[in-house]
Amino acid sequence: MPISGTGNFPRVLPGSRCSKSAVVWSLVGFLLMLHLYSHVSHRNSVSGDIQFRMSRHPLVRELEQVEEENIQIPPPRGKRSPRAAKRRPKRTTTLIDEFLDENSQLRHVFFPDMKTAIDPMKDMGNDSYYFYPGGIWLDTEGNPIQAHGGGMLYDERSSTYYWYGEYKDGPTYHAHKKGAARVDIIGVGCYSSKDLWTWKNEGIVLTAEETNETHDLHKSNVLERPKVIYNDKTGKYVMWMHIDDANYTKAAVGVAISDYPTGPFDYLQSQRPHGFESRDMTIFKDDDGVAYLIYSSEDNSELHIGPLTEDYLDVKPDMQRILVGQHREAPALFKYQGTYYMITSGCTGWAPNEALSHAAESIMGPWETMGNPCIGGNKMFRLATFFAQSTFVIPLPGIPGSYIFMADRWNPADLRDTRYVWLPLIVGGPADRPLEFNFGFPLWPRVSIYWHRKWRLPLSWRVSK
Repeated sequence: MPISGTGNFPRVLPGSRCSKSAVVWSLVGFLLMLHLYSHVSHRNSVSGDIQFRMSRHPLVRELEQVEEENIQIPPPRGKRSPRAAKRRPKRTTTLIDEFLDENSQLRHVFFPDMKTAIDPMKDMGNDSYYFYPGGIWLDTEGNPIQAHGGGMLYDERSSTYYWYGEYKDGPTYHAHKKGAARVDIIGVGCYSSKDLWTWKNEGIVLTAEETNETHDLHKSNVLERPKVIYNDKTGKYVMWMHIDDANYTKAAVGVAISDYPTGPFDYLQSQRPHGFESRDMTIFKDDDGVAYLIYSSEDNSELHIGPLTEDYLDVKPDMQRILVGQHREAPALFKYQGTYYMITSGCTGWAPNEALSHAAESIMGPWETMGNPCIGGNKMFRLATFFAQSTFVIPLPGIPGSYIFMADRWNPADLRDTRYVWLPLIVGGPADRPLEFNFGFPLWPRVSIYWHRKWRLPLSWRVSK
C-alpha cells in the first residue's frame, strides 16, 4: 500500500542515503571526466595548430626567444625628484620609483638617447626595419613621432596604415597643485606608412580650439586616446576619443568625421555614453562591420561595452558591464578565430602597472581574465608591462594569430618625450595556469607579449613600400 504523504513512491529504506550520495558523486565524476576530456582535446587541437604554424614560420620561434634584463638599482646619489619622493618616501626604492624619477641614474635605460633612435631616412644597414621599444622614433622629416595613446587604421583603398594619436609637442605642466601632468590640447596627429616602420607626418588632422573656452577641444581641456575606423556604408572616416576637462570631471567621449583618412576631421559632439562616465576608451570594428565602443566607467571600476549606430556616430542603447570591480583601463581589443581578446592595464595614473589579458566568445561578454601576458625582461618588467601601457593591437598579415602590441611608455616629467613600446604578440599554445576565480583552464590559447630590446618583423610580415 502507498504510504501516506508519499503518493506511489516506495518507502525510503535505511542505507538509501548512501545510494543517493553514490549517484551524486558518480555524476560529479562524470562531469569532471567530460571537462577533462574537452580540455585535453582542446589542448591537443591548439597544440597541433601552433606546431603547424611554428613549423612553417621558424622566425616566430625567434621572436619567442625573449631577452632577460638584470638591472641593478644604484645607491642613492644626491636628492631624489619630488615626484619619486612623494610616491614612496619611506620604502626601499624599486624600479618603478627609478622610472618615475627624472633624476635617476637609470634614466637612460627607460628613455634611451638618440643613439638608438629609429631613423627611416638614414642608411641603417643591417639595422633597417628594427624596432627599439622605448627608443626615440623619428618620422621621415627627422622629428619624433607625436601619436600618443594612439590607434591604427589600415585603409584598404590605399593599402596604407594610418597611425593616429595625441600630439603632445608642447610644455608639460600641472593645472593646479594636485593636478596630473598635462600638455594643452594641440590636436590629433596622423602618420602614414606602407611598412609599419617608415612614417610620414600627415599633419594635425583634428586641431584644438584656441579661443572658445566652452568648446570641448579648447586647449585647456583633455583629448586622449583617439581611434579611427572606416564606415563602408557611408564612406566616412569616424574618430572617437576621450574628452575631459582639466580635472577629469567631464568624463565623456567625442566624435569627429572626415571624408579622408588624412582629414581634416570635423568635430561633431561629445556625450556620456549610455548616461555613464567614460574615460579611457577604444573602438573595435568587427568582421560583420558592426562597431563597438569600450570604455572605463564608474570611477574606472569597470568597463562598459556596446554597439555603435550604423553610421558610427552614436551609441545604441544596448550596453554590458564587464570586468566589474576589477579597476581596468586602456582597453585594446582584437579577434582571433572567432574569439575576442582584450589587453587592459590597472589604474595608477602615469605610473606603469601589470597588464592583464581577457577573452570572450561574444564581444558583449561574459569576459574572463586569463592573466599577465608579458614574457621576458624580469619580474618587475613583467609586472610593469615593460614600463608601458596598452593602447592598440595591430593584426599582422601572413601569419594568423600574430600581432603587434602597441603601448606608451609615459614620461610624466616631459609628456612630449613619451616613448612607444611595440612588441610581438602571439596567440598560441594552451594556457599555463587556471583562470582566477574559475574552475579549470580556459578553452582558448594563451596570449603572449614578448620582450625584446631590439626586434624586427619577419620578412613575410612586412608590407612592401
